[in-house]
Amino acid sequence: MSLVTELRRRNVLRVTAAYLVVGWLLTEVLTTILPTLGAPDWAAKMVILCFAFGFIPAVILSWVYELTPDGIKKEAGVDRDDANQQVAVGKLDHVTIVGVVLAVVFIAFLGASQSTENSDSSVAIVSPDSVAVLPFVNMSRDEDNDYFSDGLTETLLHMLAQIPGLQVAARTSSFAFKGKNMDIREIADALQVAHILEGSVQQSGSQIRITAQLIRASDGYHVWSESFDRDGDDIFGVQDEIALKVGSALSASLLGPGVESTVVGVDTFNPDAYDIYLQALQQRATFSYGGLEAAEKLLKGALTIDPDFLDAKTELASNYLHQFETGLMDQDDAFAEVLAITNQVLAVRPQDVRARAIQAFVRALPSTMEGGSEVVLDAIQELEVLVAENPREYQARLLLSRVLHETQHSDRALQLQLEALELDPFNARIHFEVGSLYLHLDQLAEARASLQTSLDLEPLQPNAYLRLGEVALKLGDGVEYLRQSLKAMEVDPRDYEIPGLIAAFLYQLGLIEEADDFRGRVIAVAPTSAVAYRVELLRAISSGDVDASVAAARKAIEDDIEDRQFAYGGAVQFLLRTAARNGTVEAESSYLEKNAPGILDIDATVVPIKYYSAQRVAFDAWYTTLTTEELLRRVARIQEIAASYGVDLLQNPGVRMTVMVMQNNTNDAVDLALSDVFSQPVLMDPDWRTRFSQAPFAGFVADPRIQAAMQSWEIEEEAVRDRVRSYLLDLSSAS
Repeated sequence: MSLVTELRRRNVLRVTAAYLVVGWLLTEVLTTILPTLGAPDWAAKMVILCFAFGFIPAVILSWVYELTPDGIKKEAGVDRDDANQQVAVGKLDHVTIVGVVLAVVFIAFLGASQSTENSDSSVAIVSPDSVAVLPFVNMSRDEDNDYFSDGLTETLLHMLAQIPGLQVAARTSSFAFKGKNMDIREIADALQVAHILEGSVQQSGSQIRITAQLIRASDGYHVWSESFDRDGDDIFGVQDEIALKVGSALSASLLGPGVESTVVGVDTFNPDAYDIYLQALQQRATFSYGGLEAAEKLLKGALTIDPDFLDAKTELASNYLHQFETGLMDQDDAFAEVLAITNQVLAVRPQDVRARAIQAFVRALPSTMEGGSEVVLDAIQELEVLVAENPREYQARLLLSRVLHETQHSDRALQLQLEALELDPFNARIHFEVGSLYLHLDQLAEARASLQTSLDLEPLQPNAYLRLGEVALKLGDGVEYLRQSLKAMEVDPRDYEIPGLIAAFLYQLGLIEEADDFRGRVIAVAPTSAVAYRVELLRAISSGDVDASVAAARKAIEDDIEDRQFAYGGAVQFLLRTAARNGTVEAESSYLEKNAPGILDIDATVVPIKYYSAQRVAFDAWYTTLTTEELLRRVARIQEIAASYGVDLLQNPGVRMTVMVMQNNTNDAVDLALSDVFSQPVLMDPDWRTRFSQAPFAGFVADPRIQAAMQSWEIEEEAVRDRVRSYLLDLSSAS
């Protein structure tokens, strides 16, 4: 008998197979589970060794002994022809098969787990050369000194970011953990960094004690820690010293020698100027009217003390841009100040990224139509280069997004902001920008989520509430629009435009008495503002007082107001529509030309941008006085001017519908209106009655389908009006 035959007869091969399968399975399971249970490393090794050393004895025992129905017996006393014995031997096969199945299942599970782990690690790989600077804790009795400890933190962030090879978590994301009692490892995981720098500041009179410690997040080990007792005038020296020592501590093990020499702090050595500068940064955090005004005064104070403080100058230029955006400053005034200030900065620091980005942005938004697309494209190209070379400099990225959005490239603008969010995930400002772009792209659920996240991070942002109100408008919810607008007004009572927006909304709904309260707030605070002129005109129109409406519109033209919130363009539009109904278009056009030379000259190349806005709303009047050929030429010219700035007017369904009407393409205009205009909530087109009552739309409105759609909007608008009125009554009763 051969050896192989004998091994089979004694079931040695069966036992060997069962041992290998079951033993391997148990080894894999135990070596996987033991570390998660906190077992020492040697425990897993012992399992492997026991399995290996047990193999030979198992083979020998299977040669000598046999498994029988009555238990284990020596091989010599076993009757192999017994049927019961065959069943017992078959159990070994069952054990082997079950073991193989379990092994396959375990391998599949382990592979899936490792795949998930690999996938997760590919998304979030933490560099060992990374650090986050948490806001230093203000240990002083005076809570107003928070700005000082925050400013120290900000300066350290700025300095550490200059160390080659060191990845520093963004300032706003680090500050999101201010005052939160969280474990260092949790914070490091959230910020995706390997080290945390934290500390405290305590002021007593002119003396300052600063403690700082650099912690390795993986094990909580203190890489470096030190305390500094200094006089208040020596704050810059302390900042330098801390930054250099942190850099040294990191470079000793991670970054290599010699990095310290590249680190520089803020560009002032005057502690009073620096102190005021820090207060200004704290004030402008919410971008509210009050905050921006306070920050401007503080920055000017810092520059009075130290006229060469370039960081303060750059911040002041940025502040003026924000004031222009929020309506605090006229565009021409704001841009003149911005250019003068950034020229001073660039004369000393020619490569200053923020100053260069601000100037490129100003060039991209001219106050006249001179230059066209070349100016805009050049500015976009310069901003693209700045962002590519300085991906962590948010100012350049923000301004590029602004220009791209204005030229109908909102998808690219959104991409830029989402990239910024990866670098700075807890930045309320970035979440606001992302939400605003989602809103423009009609991705309303995403817009709402991003804006709410922004408010969770910084609850005092009036603009975020206003954007949430716009989301509500697009959903047809007038009450929610009003609720969010009132929240904005509550957090920024200095912003007179917010009650102006509410008043306009209520006037357009026909709620005159309710709107008057908000109008009164605008007139009392800013009677010469563009929004004040707008609400005066809307009130007169809503009241049905034609003479008062004409007087309000003409006053806006004669006083040459801004076109903010369509105040100027709206006045021109009302005058021309009224003239078209009265057959006095020629006389009204002469009046407009006298008070605003060139306002209706669509072939002029150098006119204020707001004149171009007025020209776009003149077609209702031109339709009654011009030949079809000349009317269509002007339509094409307006589209051509817009295209020169990268804007396609026909992307707007309402504009496309109007052009079709002007072209006497009524059937297509009706189809488009039913699919893309009347499918929207009525709140998206509060001027619909007046628009459709104009002469060009006579054939359009006669279509029975349009009649039915307009009736549907009538019913919807009445329902919104009732809900808004009830909401305001409830608010009044509650107060």
